[in-house]
Amino acid sequence: MPTISGLRRRGVTADALRAFACNIGITKYNGLTDVAVLEHAIREDLNTHALRRLAVLRPLKVVLTNYPEGQTEELDAVNNPEDPKAGTRKVPFSRELYIEQDDFMENPPPKYFRLRPGGEARLKYAYIIRCDEVVKDASGKIVELRCTADLDSKSGGANAGRKVKGTLHWVSAAHAIDAEVRLYDRLFTVPEPDAAGEFKQHLNPRSLEVVTAKCEPSLKEAKAGLRYQFERLGYFCLDCGHPPSTLSQQLTFNRTITLRDTWAKEAEKK
Repeated sequence: MPTISGLRRRGVTADALRAFACNIGITKYNGLTDVAVLEHAIREDLNTHALRRLAVLRPLKVVLTNYPEGQTEELDAVNNPEDPKAGTRKVPFSRELYIEQDDFMENPPPKYFRLRPGGEARLKYAYIIRCDEVVKDASGKIVELRCTADLDSKSGGANAGRKVKGTLHWVSAAHAIDAEVRLYDRLFTVPEPDAAGEFKQHLNPRSLEVVTAKCEPSLKEAKAGLRYQFERLGYFCLDCGHPPSTLSQQLTFNRTITLRDTWAKEAEKK
């Protein structure tokens, strides 16, 4: 629920709420403020201090056929580009990876810059890869991509300056940890649920979705009170004191807010 207690549990900070209050000002009359104003204040606050981490919410396996089996690299990843003092961390990279299912399309529309058959994309902090083969199960579902990596395209390599339009986040399959991730969204589908009949008719059926994500191993050390940006996805915090729905999982993260206002895009489509 969008209560103060609920916002705190989701990772909204007091600073974000104060900024929101300052932005809307004080009035003697009842008024309605677009929830996007609150969400903007939350994003502005978290962007400055949230630690960046790699996590894949809906994993699709990628095998780099020209990368040595059994080899692991430690790549440098930025903790927060807004704060140089936050430094860097090491992220493991190996032959088998996970990317987001949404970052691959077999028959993409025009101006699709992520991975496609025969197409290229850069793995953040790592190499440019090309999709050579799509592996499907008996039902036709895509279960694996077999790709080739340009091993000279990493920072410091001969092809480090080569440009491709798409950049994807990823995690190493051999090193990834599982976490339950609760994807909270707006509770209602309309700005004024009471204005048009029974408010229950406007409840958002996707206000909560629970997924099992693959996360970089450093998130094993996630701490209560810290906020994280799962790169390209949104802002998250550790849910402390509330066990995951499956006993085999040790970590649970709550989504504070998406990285961008997806509701505005939906409104534009209408």
